[in-house]
Amino acid sequence: MKIKIRKLGNFDKELGLPEYKTPGSAGMDVKSCLDKPLVIRPGERVCVPTGLSFEFPEHMEMQVRPRSGLSLKSDLMVCNSPGTVDSDYRGELMVIIGNFGNRPYTIEHGTRIAQIVFCPVLRVELEDAQDLSKTTREGGGFGSTGSK
Repeated sequence: MKIKIRKLGNFDKELGLPEYKTPGSAGMDVKSCLDKPLVIRPGERVCVPTGLSFEFPEHMEMQVRPRSGLSLKSDLMVCNSPGTVDSDYRGELMVIIGNFGNRPYTIEHGTRIAQIVFCPVLRVELEDAQDLSKTTREGGGFGSTGSK
């Protein structure tokens, strides 16, 4: 399947387009597109530009997810993970990143900051109901099935 991608403003060819890094990769890495390094202070959340916008079919969403390496090796997290980009959005892909550590962290131009995954979306019709079918779990959640 082909997805349209548009390079914006200060996007430069050195950034390259998002790509799968291995044949088994589910996500494509996206990079920061910055005029100057971006310092994220402890406790701060920022929108990091990618210099890209997308067009994809209505029956899909683009999910923005953390890169495991960035999350493990730094105190940075993609805050609304997974973030959903709707099929009718044509603006720049911005990644919300928070610094959950106790020291400032600098993102340079071209840093791989997140990954994107394209997923199918089902449109449903909600039906008002007085009762729902019974299950063995019922309302149990948040660890109700145990930890082992």
